[in-house]
Amino acid sequence: MVDAPSMEGIAGASVVANGKATMADRDGRFVLTVPRGTIRLVIAADGYLADEVDLVVADRPLSVEVLLLRQPQFKEEVTVTGAPAPIARPPATIEVSPLQVRSIAGAADNIFRVLQTLPGVNATADFDSRIAVRGGGPDQNLTVMDGVEIHNPYRLFGLTSAFNPETVEDFELTAGGFSPKYGDRLSSLLVVENRAGTRTKALGGSLNLAITDANVILEGQLPGSMTGSWLFTGRRTYYDLAASRLTDSRLPAFGDLQAKGVWEIRPGQRVTLFALRSRETTDASFSDSSNGNSVGLRDSGRNDLFSASFFSTIGSRLSSRTIASWYRYSDALGAGVDVRNEAARSNAPGDEAFARALLAITRDITVRDASVRQELSWKAANAHVLDAGVDAHVLETAWGWEIKGDRNFSQANGSSALGGAGLPALLDSKQDSWRGGAWLIDRWQATSRLLLEPGVRVDYTSLAGETIVSPRVSAGFAAAPGLRLRAAGGLFTQSPGYEKLLQSDYFVDLTAGTGLRSERSVHVLGAVEKDFAHGLTARVEAYYKSFDRVIVGRRETPAETAARVALYQFPPELASSVPTSPQITSFPVNGGRGRAYGFDLFVARQRGSASDRFSGWASYTWGRADRDTYGRRYAFDYDRRHAFSAVGAWRLSRLIELGASARVASGFPFTRAVGLKVAASAVDDASGATTAYIPQVDPNGLYVWTTDLGDVRNLNSSRLPVFARVDARVTFRPTWQSNRWQFYVEVINVLNRENAGSLEATLEYNPSGDHPTLVYKPSSALPLLPTFGVNLRF
Repeated sequence: MVDAPSMEGIAGASVVANGKATMADRDGRFVLTVPRGTIRLVIAADGYLADEVDLVVADRPLSVEVLLLRQPQFKEEVTVTGAPAPIARPPATIEVSPLQVRSIAGAADNIFRVLQTLPGVNATADFDSRIAVRGGGPDQNLTVMDGVEIHNPYRLFGLTSAFNPETVEDFELTAGGFSPKYGDRLSSLLVVENRAGTRTKALGGSLNLAITDANVILEGQLPGSMTGSWLFTGRRTYYDLAASRLTDSRLPAFGDLQAKGVWEIRPGQRVTLFALRSRETTDASFSDSSNGNSVGLRDSGRNDLFSASFFSTIGSRLSSRTIASWYRYSDALGAGVDVRNEAARSNAPGDEAFARALLAITRDITVRDASVRQELSWKAANAHVLDAGVDAHVLETAWGWEIKGDRNFSQANGSSALGGAGLPALLDSKQDSWRGGAWLIDRWQATSRLLLEPGVRVDYTSLAGETIVSPRVSAGFAAAPGLRLRAAGGLFTQSPGYEKLLQSDYFVDLTAGTGLRSERSVHVLGAVEKDFAHGLTARVEAYYKSFDRVIVGRRETPAETAARVALYQFPPELASSVPTSPQITSFPVNGGRGRAYGFDLFVARQRGSASDRFSGWASYTWGRADRDTYGRRYAFDYDRRHAFSAVGAWRLSRLIELGASARVASGFPFTRAVGLKVAASAVDDASGATTAYIPQVDPNGLYVWTTDLGDVRNLNSSRLPVFARVDARVTFRPTWQSNRWQFYVEVINVLNRENAGSLEATLEYNPSGDHPTLVYKPSSALPLLPTFGVNLRF
């Protein structure tokens, strides 16, 4: 007896034939003696769809392998509908199973790295888990877990995910045109449903070891006469424990505790409690005696969540789900940097020619969100199912920092969250606000083949002080057996708020809190999907998104520019080194517009039987994303014209499986320097305020040069090189009798390609000129990285 997704044996399955019965052992094996002739095996296992197999038995023993499909018994939501599920989903929706997250080469048990192989989804950086979807920024993606909005879905500075695939039932990504049930985001929706614990035994669980962390899961049925289950999991990094014995540093580490309990009060009524506690810590220092570089980093992060939900059926036509939650995220960061600035030097040989970058920063962020959500589903008629609901969030948010030392002039946009020069040196900002929404959807089965879902969402936000009505519609048409047409469209909005800036590339100061309006986007999508033999599905999809009222940092006023330029005490021959163009600040305005459009090709193959050895998918996306800001149209930060990915797994035998993933994509836009200029050195008074800028010189009195990024006309005017990466994995599942083990060895970037997640400007000594030579070197990409993992189920 074999589980369909994992190909592992199913213990305790019942087998009945010709009036005789037996049970499968711990490895899913069974022996049944029956007379010769035609028989029918009837197989059943808790949590699986029952199956029947007809066999012809002769004199010799007969060996048979039965594949059972899992039954979706862990769903926390019951929807009363007569609509056929294959055409009911929005066109841009793709489901990802936890098994795929655990087994795809290069994913490292991280759902976001799996999503990066799907059409229209881009990784913002090779090290990062953040994603950019179809012309939207990472701050425009909504993540919902069990009906609760998750503001920080990452761990380890974005290196890994907050979600443990061992405790998740299903991941579902909608890359646009999502349901009116969800709002306050412009780009995409990721819905995560945690599974309940097992109800088949008092205690079960698993142990897992991956590249970033180890985790243990315990689960079982509720005791006594109570109907339900419980699940508890603990997850922690392990590399820091070994490193702390060798160094005095505490490397970035995290630990999660998670618990879920489900109690069936009576048939049709269920109470679910969920709690999450996560802590991240860093206290590390690094130094390099060869160049005098030293970096110190301290960080303490907290994620806490508690939610309670009540589901109930009311009669035969109405169901209700109520969710109340409390969420807190906080982060305290401190960093001290004294490093050689490779992008600033005089035109002289030796280490003394380089400038030093000195920086000290402290930063504190807090987001508290108390929310409630009410969902109702009513079967008004045979052809109409009405979904309605409300949600509300009471938010307390705070951002504060102090930046001392050299600012990051290598960022072309001054509002860059990476210490852009337009950010204030001192910030202490708090914003308490609330926002709420209501929705109504009519799922109308117009004909046996046509499903229409018109709906509307109404949102209010106290920070913007406005109410927005967002009509949306989706449709599905079963044109022929196995052939589906889908379409969706509507208005989507995103209110201003510090909780969005947790994932943003740019920071804007919301202290004033007035004058801003919600950002808006219109989505239009259409798709054709076809099923073929042997579990093969193909889809072609086109999309268009418009963006307006996008919140950006405004440019300096003429008076602000004049006051800044007046501080420069440069001689006339260095006038070209004075930045006289207006700079981008952190003061917010609804000053941006944009558009994104393109098409996807997606082909996937699922295993349909035990004899199927291959599964996987391939996708190609052509897309274009522009922004109209600061008086010009330019490529959006994550505009990627071409992207191809392929993911596959080949089961050589029940013991060994080979997996590989490959991604090839054109490079993101970036701002290339227009030349060099003489660097400025700040002159501060006793209070630390800058009173003047003078030309910077090295110990020998030579001018120090640095890159000149130009003004807004140069934003994103160049491209990074093509990105390409191949990951490989070998999984071994032994057939030991005592336990269920799984081992894997994985190599990320197996070809050791030197990708360019970014291009770092470097100045080199030029003996034949009067200023250094500018060269760009690739950085911020993963090298060849071998790893391994272990899984034990009990």
